[in-house]
Amino acid sequence: MEKLHFSISIKAAKEKVWHTMLDDIGYRQWAAAFYEGSYYKGDWALGSKMLFLSPEDDGMVSRIVANIPYQFISIEHLGFVSKGVEDTESAGARAFAGAHENYTFRENNGYTEVLVDTDSPEEYKGMFEDMWPKALALLKALSEGQ
Repeated sequence: MEKLHFSISIKAAKEKVWHTMLDDIGYRQWAAAFYEGSYYKGDWALGSKMLFLSPEDDGMVSRIVANIPYQFISIEHLGFVSKGVEDTESAGARAFAGAHENYTFRENNGYTEVLVDTDSPEEYKGMFEDMWPKALALLKALSEGQ
């Protein structure tokens, strides 16, 4: 796994950015950069199970391992979902299990810096390097009301 880092500065309070990023409607809008129609099932509470899914019910099964409101959230990926069926036991799922995706929110002088730190298998690195900046640009536009 390789650690990837992305960030963006958004002219909005961290509370607004947090809700835009994590509430259902905002999430669906910025996560479309990864896959049109992306959504989640679950909630962001500490210890909660989350499913991050495509319209075809493919995606990731994960758990929230840290949640400090308006400051930090950490997602631990546990495996995959294929056509609605969770897989945490196959070799591919076990190889990805334990990967983290962390979001940090830092507010300063009316701007919120969003930092994304994510673990990535080598084969997904290029895709994430292409898609995360697009997703963060969408988050910025949504949060700033553009």
